[in-house]
Amino acid sequence: MKLLIDHNLSHRLVARLADAFPDSMHVRHIGLERSGDIEIWEFARSNHLVIVSKDADFHQLSFTLGHPPKVVWIKRGNCSTREAERLIRRARAEIEAFEGDLEASFLVVE
Repeated sequence: MKLLIDHNLSHRLVARLADAFPDSMHVRHIGLERSGDIEIWEFARSNHLVIVSKDADFHQLSFTLGHPPKVVWIKRGNCSTREAERLIRRARAEIEAFEGDLEASFLVVE
């Protein structure tokens, strides 16, 4: 499974999570750091990526547009890169199961 990490999370997460989620990317690394949610959504859909964000707007898009792509919402206010990494790692099995769920389009990680 490959993640697309949104601009509201550190680009450093790609390297920090490479062992658990290889070939993941950050919007900054693919020229989408200034792009709107729809453009990021379409890129993720076209490239079979799971969006990871702290942005609640992706939550709304998942209800409006359905999946793909699937969305993992880091539901924390201000948190460090280390804390975001810990949350994602702790939820790894849940995220992997979520990706395989044919019905689910949105997963909250707290």
